[in-house]
Amino acid sequence: MEQLDEHYWEARYQNQTDAWDLGEPSIPLKTYIDELVDRKLDILVPGAGNGHEVAYMHQKGFQQVTMLDLAATPLVHFQKAHPDFPKMHLIQTDFFVHEGRYDLIFEQTFFCAIDRSLRESYVRKMHALLKPGGKLVGLLFGVEMAEGPPFGGSQVEYEKLFSPFFHIRKLAPCYNSIAPRSGRELFMVLERKP
Repeated sequence: MEQLDEHYWEARYQNQTDAWDLGEPSIPLKTYIDELVDRKLDILVPGAGNGHEVAYMHQKGFQQVTMLDLAATPLVHFQKAHPDFPKMHLIQTDFFVHEGRYDLIFEQTFFCAIDRSLRESYVRKMHALLKPGGKLVGLLFGVEMAEGPPFGGSQVEYEKLFSPFFHIRKLAPCYNSIAPRSGRELFMVLERKP
């Protein structure tokens, strides 16, 4: 299998082979964002790609949203499309070396894009990046996918993976997925354990 590094993802964006991109915020995350009251939360969106959820939060007045991606192209495009977004909150780096502390981290097509061998490291890193009581919220594919990315999995597998580090507040089939993903996504709300 190809190495899923910066060059791989850069090529995917430059060749516009990003079929996973919805072109707008995902409905489940948009719904969750609409219920948030505190606009000063420190929020991270890792592997943000074209950043539709980031743009939506910025438009809604959230002041501390950080967009992170391994590839430069989506960040450059985002900056051009949203010139009033704080440039210091656009970070091109490897998620696994990123430092920071956040109240909320959104998962949207990042977990499914990393090699399966990195899943435990992903969980530990998410735990390290969240403040006490912080939440990891987002979508996971709830079906197996033989070839990837994207890579899928099962609810049982995810519960086993996340439960040592997070209280699982919700991990259930998503009721408001877009039609092509209906019945294939799980919505999660995980709260960081001390």
